[in-house]
Amino acid sequence: MQKSELKTPYFMIDEAKLIANLEIAKRLKELSGVKLVLALKCFSTWGVFDIIKPYLDGTTSSGPNEVKLGYETFGGETHAYSVGYSEDDVREVADICDKMIFNSQSQLAAHRHLVEGKASVGLRLNPGVSYAGQDLANPARRFSRLGVQADQLDPAVFETIDGVMFHMNCENKSADAFIGLLDAISDKFGTYLDQLQWVSLGGGVFFTWPGYELEKLAVALKAFSEKHGVQLYLEPGEAIITKTTDLVVTVVDIVENGMKTAIVDSATEAHRLDTLIYNEPASIAEACEQGEHTYVIGSCSCLAGDQFCVTSFEQPLEIGQRLHIMDSAGYTMVKLNWFNGLKMPSIYCRRQSGDIEKLNEFGYDDFKRSLSQWSVS
Repeated sequence: MQKSELKTPYFMIDEAKLIANLEIAKRLKELSGVKLVLALKCFSTWGVFDIIKPYLDGTTSSGPNEVKLGYETFGGETHAYSVGYSEDDVREVADICDKMIFNSQSQLAAHRHLVEGKASVGLRLNPGVSYAGQDLANPARRFSRLGVQADQLDPAVFETIDGVMFHMNCENKSADAFIGLLDAISDKFGTYLDQLQWVSLGGGVFFTWPGYELEKLAVALKAFSEKHGVQLYLEPGEAIITKTTDLVVTVVDIVENGMKTAIVDSATEAHRLDTLIYNEPASIAEACEQGEHTYVIGSCSCLAGDQFCVTSFEQPLEIGQRLHIMDSAGYTMVKLNWFNGLKMPSIYCRRQSGDIEKLNEFGYDDFKRSLSQWSVS
């Protein structure tokens, strides 16, 4: 199968780039003793789990369906967490998870009896400090519902749990910044952590970013683990799949209203939602920073402000030309939706051999089934 034969839009995962990230993850594990579980809320494309599984220790989830997916398709350790479990949720996954982490002391009290003897029990704590570029993604933001605050903790709860989870980072590319958070946690919760078996430090630690001081991070993680006598976990998502995947689109029209807009056969609201939510422009592989021809890369949805970016090119764009929207793996395929009834991107993987493997494709029947299960006369 040749790339030119593939109909856009589609995602193309590059196995070689994925392995390059995974080799960094492997090095971190070797140096620090930390265990790594893939955050399925970021990336759940299980068709490439065969590439990832040899490097990581399991998966972590944010809801029952992710727990089941991790258990069935990844294996290893299966961590279950949710901001709010129902009793049915807990019963559904208690037998297939290795660790169940509750978001509050009330959830822990209500449901732990359903888990005891089946899985290791944990509680999410909110350290009150964090590293996040936007308030929307800041777990320690004002009035946060995520985890138990230090001043609300009942010390007796630590006699009834095996571990805790902190999630306090979003795209933290600084080892020093993360070490500062580790020190704050140790100071505030250290006597409690000494009683536990394991501590998860969540995700958002961007240890595969170019220039990241991996050895410094590893030394800090190992010291923290030894100080408190716990097994440490990280929950990487973006760090594993960053820069591995393009969303490939085609220019279907070019319009002008004070500025040229190239309309492509995709949409941020349907296919790359975080671009819209966080107002972070996408990057186009074919673009040139000093190019003379500037375009809005606009979507084909009806939302007026739905655009990927404003960028420049050395040559004018043409209708029918393909563009590669880079770094499109994290929080994309897990958020795909059928807004406007747009064509859903297919998903492919380019293997190291050069072969292109189709992981999934979608059609009208998928769109129809997503809305109702019965036929409409």
